[in-house]
Amino acid sequence: MTSQSAATLRSRYVEQAASDLEENRRRQQELEKAITVLKQEEALLADIINLAERYEGFADASRLPEQLQDEPVAVKTERTRAKGSSRRTASVKSAPETTSAKAGAKGKSRQPLLGDLLAELLGAYEEPRLAKELRDELLTKHPDRNPTPQVVRNTLESLVAKGRIRRHKQQRSVMYTLVRQDAPAVSS
Repeated sequence: MTSQSAATLRSRYVEQAASDLEENRRRQQELEKAITVLKQEEALLADIINLAERYEGFADASRLPEQLQDEPVAVKTERTRAKGSSRRTASVKSAPETTSAKAGAKGKSRQPLLGDLLAELLGAYEEPRLAKELRDELLTKHPDRNPTPQVVRNTLESLVAKGRIRRHKQQRSVMYTLVRQDAPAVSS
């Protein structure tokens, strides 16, 4: 091998090594950014777990703290993160505590889904019912549940989308009936 070909080969190796190093540095920066995002998500999830554990014993959802209507969730999240890393590290749970909290939650009896309750109420009637009537009946039969009228309407509309109930419009009123097993699911 001549000295010129050895120098050419050496310069190619140097260029390749420099290129590999630059790619490695770029990848490290990407990974550092990803780690930062994951740490923020971990802190947020730890805060959610803490809140869930703190309010786990509440049977009345109306006693839970409510989100300010004029403040978006992202702003609250940033405000929570900005409170300091010492609080963040203190709120992170170890794996055994987290799994025991999950096991405890699975052991508790869960309330039936709002959609199932509304479908059950609709099943008792042949004629269409207003969302307000259904909500009033729900509050009477299930005093532990207190959904807003909008939540009831949204739940009914999701049941319409799933084909479980049918929507009927009469002028400006929207009424709902349960789709029977023998009747085709048609939305009007």
